[in-house]
Amino acid sequence: MNIELEIFSPVHQITNPLFDTHGVKVYLKRDDLIHPMISGNKWRKLKYLLKNAQHQHKNHLVTFGGAYSNHLLATAAAAAKFGFKSTGIVRGEEVDNNTLFLCKLHGMQLIFTDRDSYRDKPAIFAHYFGDDENAIFIDEGGASAEGALGCSELIDELTDTYDHIFCACGTGTTAAGIINGLTHHQLKTKFNAVPVFKNGSFIKNEIDRFLTAPAEYNLHTNYHFGGYGKATDELITFVKQFVAGTGIVIEPVYTGKMMYCLYDLISTGYFKPGSKILAIHSGGIWGLLGMKDRF
Repeated sequence: MNIELEIFSPVHQITNPLFDTHGVKVYLKRDDLIHPMISGNKWRKLKYLLKNAQHQHKNHLVTFGGAYSNHLLATAAAAAKFGFKSTGIVRGEEVDNNTLFLCKLHGMQLIFTDRDSYRDKPAIFAHYFGDDENAIFIDEGGASAEGALGCSELIDELTDTYDHIFCACGTGTTAAGIINGLTHHQLKTKFNAVPVFKNGSFIKNEIDRFLTAPAEYNLHTNYHFGGYGKATDELITFVKQFVAGTGIVIEPVYTGKMMYCLYDLISTGYFKPGSKILAIHSGGIWGLLGMKDRF
């Protein structure tokens, strides 16, 4: 089977009086529209991992994530679409929620593991699937050189140039891929990563290990709102106002933090007047399912 999705990821300009006041133009790359389940950067990171599995004649995708993991859901949906078996190793105690229901609906088998054991993912894979010649290891979030390669193709799709690109950052794979794409096309666009983890400066090492050439980029580490999967009332209010004002759904785990960062930097005069800024909507809107009580 040909492992491809028809990419539908337009660039939409978004407007706000704040942008007019500071003389900037803001655009949003709508990777959330690529697929309802295999959404955003999840498809870009999985594409070459699935091709690699097919090339190795592996038909069992084994991957990792938390109980509300968009990556688990995307992998389950991709496995169903392209004819693979899938297993998700879930961090923490056994639970049942909407995200995991959708994973199971797509045929994914789930194995729950304690948080200490989860830290050594290769050992877990070897324990359960070391004798399964059909199984292939896919790291949490699709973190890999193959994932970065898929993400680099985002730059191929752009028909305009920008002064800045902003993207939320979890594993560093998407960031590395976009930076590699900018390098390949010899663009002077400044890349801006917004880590969603507390003390997110560690992400630089994760980004750098997937770069094809040394590159400079910005890290904005003060927009984690308490850490991964955490949100303050201020962030929740921002997300609600953004969705109500644009009709574009974002969530507080990834894209919401990135967009808050961008709006905040614009409000402080961070950008030169006339700047064109592209923000990447990296999908993941199913993350709302784990925080709907906050809305």
